[in-house]
Amino acid sequence: MPAALAALAFAAGCSSGDDEAKSSSPSAPSVSSDGARDAVAAYIDALNSRSVAGLIEVGGVRDEKWSRQEAEQILAERGGRGWKIKDVQIEHDMGPDTGSARLRAEDKAGKALQDTFTVMREKGTWHLAVFTRQPAESGKDPASTAEPSP
Repeated sequence: MPAALAALAFAAGCSSGDDEAKSSSPSAPSVSSDGARDAVAAYIDALNSRSVAGLIEVGGVRDEKWSRQEAEQILAERGGRGWKIKDVQIEHDMGPDTGSARLRAEDKAGKALQDTFTVMREKGTWHLAVFTRQPAESGKDPASTAEPSP
């Protein structure tokens, strides 16, 4: 039994490379086993296909009026340009289920896109924090940015 535990500990230690930042080649983005890289690729696919539903899915938000409006704005700014991923770096700098993704892409006209996203795994699925105007849950007040009173 101790040998089996040692083998599991060794295997877990060897697999930690999936959690480190990795670069992808321009032609075939590398896919880490954690799925965070897949979420970045799904974001680019949603932009290229001008898919509101695709952005909502990769963003991990509910399909509601506010999320559709924000998705449409994102697509108006970045959609349909034929983006090609040049590099993706994933860092699990906030734990195994939360981290950051750095994306470099180029559109068909050669214009560069550089962006950084928070990536988070919820119920086994990775999402990107691309939606910034999510309303507060009913019954909850949004966090204040005001200075505390003395």
